[in-house]
Amino acid sequence: MSQQATLPGRASNASESTMYKILFIIGLCHLLNDAIQAVIPAMFPILEKSMNLTYTQLGIIAFSLNMVSSVMQPVIGFYTDKKPMPFALPIGLTFTLVGILGLGFAPSFGLIVLSVLFIGLGSAVFHPEGSRVAYMAAGNRRGLAQSIYQVGGNTGQALAPVITALILVPLGQIGASWFTIVAAIAVILLVYIANWYKQMLVVSQIRIKKKLSNPGMKQGLTKQVKNTLALILLLIFARTWYTSGITNFYTFYAIKEYALTIKQSQLFLFAFLVSGAVGTFFGGPLSDRFGKKTIISFSMLATVPFSIIIPHVPPTMAFIFLIITGFILMTSFSVTVVYAQELVPGKIGTMSGLTVGLAFGMGAIGSVGLGYIADWIGLQSMIRWLGGLPLLGLIAFLLPSDKKVWEWNKQ
Repeated sequence: MSQQATLPGRASNASESTMYKILFIIGLCHLLNDAIQAVIPAMFPILEKSMNLTYTQLGIIAFSLNMVSSVMQPVIGFYTDKKPMPFALPIGLTFTLVGILGLGFAPSFGLIVLSVLFIGLGSAVFHPEGSRVAYMAAGNRRGLAQSIYQVGGNTGQALAPVITALILVPLGQIGASWFTIVAAIAVILLVYIANWYKQMLVVSQIRIKKKLSNPGMKQGLTKQVKNTLALILLLIFARTWYTSGITNFYTFYAIKEYALTIKQSQLFLFAFLVSGAVGTFFGGPLSDRFGKKTIISFSMLATVPFSIIIPHVPPTMAFIFLIITGFILMTSFSVTVVYAQELVPGKIGTMSGLTVGLAFGMGAIGSVGLGYIADWIGLQSMIRWLGGLPLLGLIAFLLPSDKKVWEWNKQ
């Protein structure tokens, strides 16, 4: 009653007011969605033992999840930019619910892949539409709004080591089925979000149409916008390649270089991921204050001294520098999404799909390349080489200023 009654009164100034209740709910749903996704790689050691899967089969499972959840995001975002679908959010999480239930009871490799495809499809639907909800609820604080939304996802991903230790190790494969409760909670919350989304489309139809459709887009993107978008995607790829290298290979490096146990090496990874989630949260408000280009440039270049030195210091210092690196690097995570959305304002879902979905898919491919390099030149050498990757952040200086992007949108 109160939500519905207050919407009409807010319609005139909704573009200035930030709807924190909606942002916190969609951020929580993002956490639940990505925590479910994190179950899949966390289950690999269990599936490998219980079903005698090969590394190739495990790779197929990971590839199926990443390709469906990543590549489909910009496709779904492009479609919903033209035809907004509020109830796609709970429907998508229902696919995820079916997938995680199937994963817990699948008796064969083929059914596991099928279950993973359902989870990937649900995630592909959720992300662009969830980012659109954050955009609609942002008011004049788009950086903060996107940070609240994205930090939920990063926190969910960081839960993978905890999920493994507390649930999957003691319960085995069937432990995954417990996450149907998590999915069901997310579906219920998203029904509430979908009703709000639908009301916003009805009550503020003119304003929402201006956000969801840009007449200038009919003539295509300008060369300037295309070049800038290419730079943003390259920066995102570089950031994702670095984080993929750390999350996939640093634990092996720590075990070999510092003689750590598997459990101790997981603590290093957990610290990196959690600090990244915290950095994601602070990046948005900082960009609202200092500008998006400034934070994107700082995020990449301030990481370089720490990322380069990490492989050359004792384990205690490496642990501290991993925390600092994760925090600084991920301050640009939500900011790049908002920058791309404002660069092409009529394509909120498409830009979210590109910057989060497709970029992560390319990052997954990049991690395969890093694995090949590790086999070729050695793991230690690859980790040392990896530290220089954030130097690609120099191209951030080629990005147009926030003011220039705003002027392009006014033309």
